[in-house]
Amino acid sequence: MIGGGTGAFIGAIHRFAALGDGMIELVAGAFSSDPAVSAESGRNLFIDPSRVYDSYREMLEKEAALPEDLRMQFVSIVTPNFAHFEPAMLALEHGFHVLLEKPMTLNSREAIELAEKVKSTGLLLGLTHTYTGYPMVKQARQMVKEGKLGQLRKIYVHYHQGWLSRLSESEGNKQASWRTDPKKSGKCGAMGDIGTHAFNLAEYISGLEVKAINAMLNTVVDGRKLDDDGMVMLQFSEGVSGILTATQVAAGEENDLRIHIYGEDGGLEWHQMEPNTLIYKPLEGPAQIYRAGNGYLGAAASQNARTPGGHPEGYLEAFANIYRNFAMAVSARLNNEAYDDSIFDFPGVEDGVRGMAFIDHVVKSSESNEKWIPFRVEI
Repeated sequence: MIGGGTGAFIGAIHRFAALGDGMIELVAGAFSSDPAVSAESGRNLFIDPSRVYDSYREMLEKEAALPEDLRMQFVSIVTPNFAHFEPAMLALEHGFHVLLEKPMTLNSREAIELAEKVKSTGLLLGLTHTYTGYPMVKQARQMVKEGKLGQLRKIYVHYHQGWLSRLSESEGNKQASWRTDPKKSGKCGAMGDIGTHAFNLAEYISGLEVKAINAMLNTVVDGRKLDDDGMVMLQFSEGVSGILTATQVAAGEENDLRIHIYGEDGGLEWHQMEPNTLIYKPLEGPAQIYRAGNGYLGAAASQNARTPGGHPEGYLEAFANIYRNFAMAVSARLNNEAYDDSIFDFPGVEDGVRGMAFIDHVVKSSESNEKWIPFRVEI
């Protein structure tokens, strides 16, 4: 693991997800840019001190030099956006598969270079777009693929939070500080942090690709350097239109990610804060409620559910599904075995490239003055 040491928010979540199925063992780490913090983190995690490193460069070089049956097999990178590209590239160059936090890189140039490195090495790169790991998201995807909605027509997806309604970055909030710093987060704030999740979710469930956008970014809180609010009109393939909104200044909201997909024969609705429920609304007939953990679900939803119906299952389990599925792919690669990614899928490098392209196009569109027609009334 690179990053995620003592005091880091996301590191513990990644470790919980990685270790939950007994398929992955944490054997080495460069847990912080501060060697003392890395060493402390290693002690707290009971890692062999000889495999707790002062830097990720040292870790990758020394691990690559170990015998094949001892060295690590993949690296999990859980650092802020600006520290994704270089360690991921070095890991691939040293022969290690990579599981990476999103967005994949700081900019599109880095994303493309990373994709080219993945292709040239033949190694795996997974991306923790967490919400694709939910069983009912996979059920929705399967129902769309099977034609339950008919020809798709409309997609609405929004991701609303309220935690940045004030200038928290000036109040010592570590998570706010790096997410609102262009040098660490990139050219987007809210749209890069959570808008990319909404974009990925819309493409994942629908099976369509965005072909054109019309965007407006907004910085609501005085003194903030990046957007904290925005909306995007989307044109998907097959003539489907959509709307995406992402905001972190919706005071009172916690983590309201939801998606509505409509076709000629019906619609689907899923809310992240009620993740075990998927609502299917046929054109003719009453709405139907699909619930996680039940026998009537499709193969992907069933295989990625962990508890019987009626037992809460959420964010941590969705995260764990991505880790387990990635581990299964790595294991299959190591043992020259077939791997069924139609059921045990995980986001990959192409999702990462598309996510960075989404950010670029949103910013470009938002900065353009050519998309709005003045509204005038003459009497």
